[in-house]
Amino acid sequence: MAKTLGRGLQSLIPKKQQKITDLASSRMQRAGWAKQKRESIFNVETDKIRPNPLQPRRDFAEKPLKELADSIREHGILQPLIVTKVEKTTKRGRKVEYELIAGERRWRAAQMAGLPSVPVVIRDSAARQKLEIALVENIQRENLNPIEMAIAFKQFQDDFGMKHHEIAEKVGRQRTSVTNFLRLLTLPQEVQDALSSGKTKEGRARALLLAEPSARLPLFREMMKHDWGVRVIEDKARKFAVPNKFATGHGPKNPFFKKIEKEVADNWGRRVSVTQRGEVGHMSIEFAGDKELKKLRDHLVKM
Repeated sequence: MAKTLGRGLQSLIPKKQQKITDLASSRMQRAGWAKQKRESIFNVETDKIRPNPLQPRRDFAEKPLKELADSIREHGILQPLIVTKVEKTTKRGRKVEYELIAGERRWRAAQMAGLPSVPVVIRDSAARQKLEIALVENIQRENLNPIEMAIAFKQFQDDFGMKHHEIAEKVGRQRTSVTNFLRLLTLPQEVQDALSSGKTKEGRARALLLAEPSARLPLFREMMKHDWGVRVIEDKARKFAVPNKFATGHGPKNPFFKKIEKEVADNWGRRVSVTQRGEVGHMSIEFAGDKELKKLRDHLVKM
């Protein structure tokens, strides 16, 4: 059962409740969250809260989580979690749980700290709003690894049909940043795993994108074996770049072609090349694997 916190706080908290819960609640009062946000703050049992299945973050490093748990033991939770109420019908009647919209790291740390309950703001969020809140909070506040960041952007793209510039506006980033992160998802899974685990850096992984898709995994393995830097990887990757069979090699590229390339690349998150010889033109679109090719096909047949 959720209990309203705010005016008359002490009368609503049983004296037998642990000191750590009292501390968390009093800290919340001093922070003035209820007044500032004009939303009621409730105290909800920690074990009645479950993670958001749409949460893009996959890994929570143990050491920072433990440090946050230690801080919570001493100072309480200074910012309420944001949850939505979920009611289920069971054989024993209706069951009420709470699903996280934002604040999973604080919730996990609170569990680690042994808090029986945590302060929350309950919102009735639609699926889109819930995902947007979770994604934006993580992108702006959490230390996501590059692949987690790319997956978060891809959720905006796939679930809501948002274009790169729309995602950029939503999360407060440059459009090119969104495009660059999404391109990381075209790398082989082995490369993505290394990037997620911190075995390689984003700049080195991105340099592999200069090579054609079939050359990226062998290059990556050589890169890891010899510990190449970004410049070396770029030089090696360019040797395996897709040759432009249709380019004339004379003069600067047609500005209109460059505009088309940019617009299509922004929309699909893939490298695009437009060329023309005489009256015949060609457009090539990069893809990685059958799944990506089928998605491109679906886009094209719907046009």
